[in-house]
Amino acid sequence: MAQFQKPEDAVKYRKAVMTLMGNHAGRIGAMANGRIPFDGKAAADSSALLETLSKLPWEAFVAGTDKGETRAKPEIWAEQAKFKEGSDKLQVETAKLAAAAKTGNLDSVRTAFGSVGQTCKACHDAYQKN
Repeated sequence: MAQFQKPEDAVKYRKAVMTLMGNHAGRIGAMANGRIPFDGKAAADSSALLETLSKLPWEAFVAGTDKGETRAKPEIWAEQAKFKEGSDKLQVETAKLAAAAKTGNLDSVRTAFGSVGQTCKACHDAYQKN
């Protein structure tokens, strides 16, 4: 927790990262689902950012950050190994999405995005309060 002066700083950091992840995933999802036209460069840019962002929030899930304005469930700290498996899987899946987006092939992006979405959902279902 050395990088965070107070527990609430860690909560703010991870919430900010998750907000950015949601924004970029939303952009890709809108293209993958046909709500907006596919733009290969935009998909590649957002996918690359999502890949980078997927590495960031985990260091902010430290002791003492389970209170206050957070939607994090206590299970995160009780099931740390399982939670880490989810974060690792997200990083793998976002890397696959970034690679797929570089091809400019919408079908590849759709498939990879589906895997990212399933990974996000599984973790949110298990570890995020509604």
